[in-house]
Amino acid sequence: MAAMRYTGMIQTLHGVLDLSGRTLVMGILNVTPDSFSDGGSFETAEAAVARAERMLAEGADLLDIGGESTRPGSEEVAAEEQLRRILPVIERVRARHPQAILSIDTRSAAVAEAALDGGADLINDVSALQHDPALAELLARRGVPVILMHMKGTPKTMLQEARYEDVVGEVIEYFRRRVAELQAAGIEPARVIVDPGIGFAKNTFHNLEVIRRIGELCGTGLPVLAGPSRKRFIGQVLGIEPAEQRLYGTLAAVAACAQAGVHVVRVHDVAPARQVVEMVRAIGRPERYR
Repeated sequence: MAAMRYTGMIQTLHGVLDLSGRTLVMGILNVTPDSFSDGGSFETAEAAVARAERMLAEGADLLDIGGESTRPGSEEVAAEEQLRRILPVIERVRARHPQAILSIDTRSAAVAEAALDGGADLINDVSALQHDPALAELLARRGVPVILMHMKGTPKTMLQEARYEDVVGEVIEYFRRRVAELQAAGIEPARVIVDPGIGFAKNTFHNLEVIRRIGELCGTGLPVLAGPSRKRFIGQVLGIEPAEQRLYGTLAAVAACAQAGVHVVRVHDVAPARQVVEMVRAIGRPERYR
């Protein structure tokens, strides 16, 4: 991998992700009863579609729709149940917003295939295509983009896996190896976005260190997504227990990531995050306002 920040574009089924400019904002839509922050808020298709439309109106560049919580300690959800939750949402959002870019947060090949057929554009897999071997085969065949996240263990066991000598160095080495493995399996690096997995098998120190040094990951030449939104480490730093009250801490992390060159931030609160990334870009390029 070249030692430079990625500045290209990624083609999806319904649009293009332009990663050459400001940090893009991905809106989180959890159609689940048990996600750590907003579980149960958007369980019905009507509520989920309304939330999706609000995030698009607030400036979301893409949406990430999930029917399975991957919070610490969570259990796997059957593909049939995931599809019952997410397919009506995907289909309705696609019908109303033909140009919207929709990501599906799943580890399941069966869920991914049905979601793509229903109108999704890309897959976001917290297991980096290691949970379900058929998912890598599907993506190689369909030629769609994928987000690979770093995580040790599984959501159920990851809290016991937070052990590193050099968390950032180990994350970078993991992605070097994983991208090469997937290229050999037919998934081109040009279709891969990497996510260091903030909050996944990492304690507060690890999460802060990842954000502090995330520019090193951006320097690998791969597009980088970061998801600090409302995470537990923010609550631990600020002494705030309710996840929905961690907005300001989230925005500080978003600003740090955008300043370091992160391509996409994944957030619950789209409007304020969009303002932050716009300001970071303006501060970095003041000549546009002469």
